Amino acid sequence: MSGNRRKPPQGRGRRAAQPPPSSGRRSASRGGEQQPPSGPGPEAQGHRSAPGGSGHGGRAEARRAAQGGGRRRAASAAANAQGGRRGAGRGRETPERKRFIDYPRAGKHGVRRWLPSWKLVSATGFGFVGLLIVAFAIGLWMVEVPDQAKADARSQTNVYYWENGDRLAVAGAEGEKNRQNVSLSQMPKSLQHAVVASENASFWDDSGVDPMGIARAGFNMATGGETQGGSTITQQFVKNNYLTQDQTIKRKVTELFISIKAGATMKKSEILEGYLNTAYFGRGAFGVQAASQAYFGKDVEKIDASEGAYLTTLLNGSALYDPYEGDRKANEARSLKKWTSVLNREVEVHKMSRAKADEYIDKGLPDIKPPKKAMDKRGQKGYLIDLANRYLVNNDVLTREQLNRGGYQITTTFDKKKTFALRDSVNKIYKENIDPKKRPDLDTHVQFGGASVSPSDGRIVALYGGKDYVKHFTNNADETGVPVGSTFKPFVLSAAMRDGVRDRSGGEQQSADQRTLANPDKSFYSGKNKMLVRNYNGEIWKNKEGESWRQTNDGNQDYGEKSEDYRINLREAMVHSVNTPYVQLGMDVGIPTVRKNAEDAGLLPSSLNKSNSPSFSLGISTPSAIRMAGAYGTFAAEGKQRDLYSVTKVVGQDGKRLTLPEHKVKQSFSPQVANNVTDVLTDVVERGTGTVAKGIGRPAAGKTGTTDGNKSAWFAGYTPQLSTAVGMWRMNDDASAKNRKFLEMFGTGGQEKIHGASFPAQIWTSYMKAALKGTSVKQFPKAQPIGDKVYGPGESPEPTPTETTAPPSPSETPSETPSEEPSESESNDPSPSETSCPPLDPRCQENGGNDNGGNGNGGNGNGGNGGTSGPGGDGGGTGDPGGTDSGQIFGGPVGSRKE
Repeated sequence: MSGNRRKPPQGRGRRAAQPPPSSGRRSASRGGEQQPPSGPGPEAQGHRSAPGGSGHGGRAEARRAAQGGGRRRAASAAANAQGGRRGAGRGRETPERKRFIDYPRAGKHGVRRWLPSWKLVSATGFGFVGLLIVAFAIGLWMVEVPDQAKADARSQTNVYYWENGDRLAVAGAEGEKNRQNVSLSQMPKSLQHAVVASENASFWDDSGVDPMGIARAGFNMATGGETQGGSTITQQFVKNNYLTQDQTIKRKVTELFISIKAGATMKKSEILEGYLNTAYFGRGAFGVQAASQAYFGKDVEKIDASEGAYLTTLLNGSALYDPYEGDRKANEARSLKKWTSVLNREVEVHKMSRAKADEYIDKGLPDIKPPKKAMDKRGQKGYLIDLANRYLVNNDVLTREQLNRGGYQITTTFDKKKTFALRDSVNKIYKENIDPKKRPDLDTHVQFGGASVSPSDGRIVALYGGKDYVKHFTNNADETGVPVGSTFKPFVLSAAMRDGVRDRSGGEQQSADQRTLANPDKSFYSGKNKMLVRNYNGEIWKNKEGESWRQTNDGNQDYGEKSEDYRINLREAMVHSVNTPYVQLGMDVGIPTVRKNAEDAGLLPSSLNKSNSPSFSLGISTPSAIRMAGAYGTFAAEGKQRDLYSVTKVVGQDGKRLTLPEHKVKQSFSPQVANNVTDVLTDVVERGTGTVAKGIGRPAAGKTGTTDGNKSAWFAGYTPQLSTAVGMWRMNDDASAKNRKFLEMFGTGGQEKIHGASFPAQIWTSYMKAALKGTSVKQFPKAQPIGDKVYGPGESPEPTPTETTAPPSPSETPSETPSEEPSESESNDPSPSETSCPPLDPRCQENGGNDNGGNGNGGNGNGGNGGTSGPGGDGGGTGDPGGTDSGQIFGGPVGSRKE
């Protein structure tokens, strides 16, 4: 009747909830009992489970499962056959599905569930280390050791030397540090030993980094503790060359990577050399070369072991070990203690004997010189340095970037004695005569500029650029934009003697055989005041507006013999700086020819006015003092024009000399022409407007110059050995001023009028006397006869009653100048920034004689062709020469009037 028995309820009731007893068979689940079938499957429906036992169908199914899928599958099948609830055993669950990371741990309870297994700990540790290795490898791969030549820390200073080899200055670009690299071979071994022994004894053997030191520094910075730097020389080298000095974790990590790579890719000798060339030693000195000069006044290769040990002490806080800084006694005590420890450390590492160290210690600290600013550009040094740099850049020897990067040793042409003599001469005149407090409206903004050149080779031996480079940046010797006035007249005379005066019946362009070479003694031109200017063919010169002009002389004075229609020869016209003969002579020769002569003498084309008006011959151009000295030097060298230069040698940081441009020599004038110009200019000094220059006590040639409106004054002159030009002017030098302009000098220095024969000639004389002291007295070559008689055009007819004959008043404006006058932009001012104001007034007063000297008849009664009227005549050779000789500036005929 078993088939009709009622099937017990599945999954309900207390008995159903009780697990059946274990059958003891291996097919049962480990650690638990068989489970009844979970549902009304075939096993449950076709078999009856006896109480306390297991169904036969379930066991068979378990066996089949074991055969097909292993013990676990068998256990699972048996559990399903029982139909019991999920899980086997009392209160136990079946194993969960295996996870990749078994955490929290399966099958564990309490604290053990949350304790990671040793497998998990090991795997995690190995994984973290692996990630670090990968990250480290990627970091090393990505970081590069920067090019040292382009690193900011490699920007050095340049060392400049006087022509005799004495150090002139150490300087680089503005704001650059005082640094000059030297090779490791130039650093004494004793210095290298001291640095390595004191800073990093294991340097030659270590990997270049100190991980513990970096970790310690990183921890201190992260926790707000004391910041620390890298401890190895390699790390310091990297920090000095490629990184900022910031104490940050990022910088320390970067330092670590670069240091490791530098240690692996660079030689130890390269690292040590780089470190010693970039470490800071105090006094603004970076690198051992700059430090050696700063503390001992000599190159590093000349220091001994004691001095090298002292430099080593400075690496750990130079301000604490310099006896000339802070508390001198405390610093000296600290430096002595540290210096001694460095020597003892060398003994410990077997780089110095005990006896040698004791010998140095017994002698005490080496002789440490007081500090001085190595990069000081004050006074004249800045002008000298800038001129040398400009020469190198303009001649493609170095680029401005290379100069700014530095590391060059530059020997200049500047003579220390002569430079100081020129500076002292200017200062003396300024202190004795210029008083801005006493005459604020007349003596403010007074400036001087001067330069001295060797005629024999073109060397610029001295210059005066201004009162102080720091306060007055513009170099007055090189870029003034100041018209030179009548110091330009010798170029007109040289043109007349070299190229000749045109035939009045010929055309505009004439060959040499149609021209007549002038003789300074036999050629005569009108010295009459208010002379009507003519073209070379005798026609009255007119500007584009059809206006004609009459040229005036300073003081409205006539020169020459009245009976001879006021004719005066070219020599006497130069001696007394008469305007009218040279204005007309320039027209007869041709303004383009005069301009070409000035260029051949050495003036830059860019400094020459482009106007072809008659006033060109009277100095409306603006060459610099350097170029004027060089051009006059061409006459002193018998017509040989030499390229001017300011540098004789440049040595790079690799010790190799750079190639400098060849100094070209051109025979611009024949010795005959040049010596005749010199002969005429010696008369200017002996008995003309330049007699102040006789004070040098040796043969000299020169010319005075005063410009329109008394806004500038010049004296240029030379001896066979030296050519010098000095200029003076007033100009608002405030760079922020929009309307900077030249100011009149009437009353400046307490004088009625400033002229070339006053302060400029006095400075020239004082300087030349000092500069030539101790040198032999040389005579100029004798001038050979030249040219023939040349006569200027006859004087114009008397003006009609409707004409105005009075000279222009000083109040006339530039608008009353000829229309051919070039505009401000056409003036070829080499320094536009210095002349942003309107052009100078277009008139000047030119005194052919002396304001206060002379006797009206030329000093000796006749004075050659002395004037017969006006104050002073030709001035003769007595009294205060005082002669002014101005040329009209930026415009038409000087002191002229419209017809």
